[in-house]
Amino acid sequence: MSKTILEGVRVLDFGRYVAGPFCAAQLADLGADVIRIERIDGGEDRYVYPVSAAGDGAIFLQSNRNKRGMTLDMKAPGGQAVLHRLVASADVVIANLPPATMAEMGLDYESVKAVRPDIILTAISAFGPTGPYAERVGFDGIGQAMSGAVWMSGTPGLPMKSFASWVDFATALFASQATLAALLDRNRTGLGCEIQASLFGSALSVFNYPLLEEALTGIGRQSSGNRAQSGGPSDAFRTRDGWIMLQVLGDPIFRRWTRLIGESHWLEDPRFATDDLRSQNGAALSERTAQWAAGLTTREALDALAAARLPAGPILSPREVMQDVHVREAEMFTPMDYPGVDKPVPIALSAARLVGTPQAVRLRAPTLGEHTDEVLTSLGYSREDIAQLRAARVV
Repeated sequence: MSKTILEGVRVLDFGRYVAGPFCAAQLADLGADVIRIERIDGGEDRYVYPVSAAGDGAIFLQSNRNKRGMTLDMKAPGGQAVLHRLVASADVVIANLPPATMAEMGLDYESVKAVRPDIILTAISAFGPTGPYAERVGFDGIGQAMSGAVWMSGTPGLPMKSFASWVDFATALFASQATLAALLDRNRTGLGCEIQASLFGSALSVFNYPLLEEALTGIGRQSSGNRAQSGGPSDAFRTRDGWIMLQVLGDPIFRRWTRLIGESHWLEDPRFATDDLRSQNGAALSERTAQWAAGLTTREALDALAAARLPAGPILSPREVMQDVHVREAEMFTPMDYPGVDKPVPIALSAARLVGTPQAVRLRAPTLGEHTDEVLTSLGYSREDIAQLRAARVV
């Protein structure tokens, strides 16, 4: 087997919840030796959506695959000495904490650079290191809300947050991209750097186009539920036994839709001459599509839409997703065993795969402190040293 791309790169993951840990997971998938470092009693993110007998949660199992795990109290006497040995052995440090907390824990750039001059620090916070919100804490939903995305979701009078934590995951992907670029630059120049990422910045980046439109036109868009505001019909439609999502965008697809439902005369209707006009008059298009879908089963509707080359899919529950034939046959999840879980844990592979290069879920997420002794031994601590650290609750 050929070498993984990041073989030989060591990453320290001090992340919490999603943005930091999933950033580190992207590097772990590419072969980096990622050490997840938690508090002695476990980080709070370990137990969100519990699925194991010990309470380990779904978010933790997803975001911490391919990592080794250790515990460390950096504030305990001797904790900083362990931290310094870890940093000296590492190429990248990842943490998502407010800037003041990073400095307090000795994870700010000046502190880690003093230990290893060519270190790369990927620092993730809610709002970034500057500006009046810099020291505020925040989660994914706050980024969604403050970006305009929650306003434009749901219906007028009822803003709606997405259940999917897209701000967190976008931040992780932006941060991992920057970290890879920093590693590439260090190979060329020998210099490390600090990377600064934020949930708010990621939310604004992903939601930039509606903000750009508003800034230039002052259009003042309001939410419209599932009905899209570009093209049409683009909406969720109830069938006899479920729901489907149809997205008609562009003249060729619109022409095919009119033929399918027997409304070809609408090609001459000025209300539907362009995508913009079709979105403005989308209620009429959605009403007609709803009439068509209501008389069909989900399978019948999707078969007809597929034959007409119209973009559509079923609205699936999480249970139905896991039973989907494409998900199974395309092997989109890797089943992993995990202590205290009586079924295989399905871990999604990276959505972008390097063909011919090893990139896989090799290791399950670590149990609490599972590799503490192993990592400390690699740093030069003796068995007696480790016992003393444990007795003092440093690890």
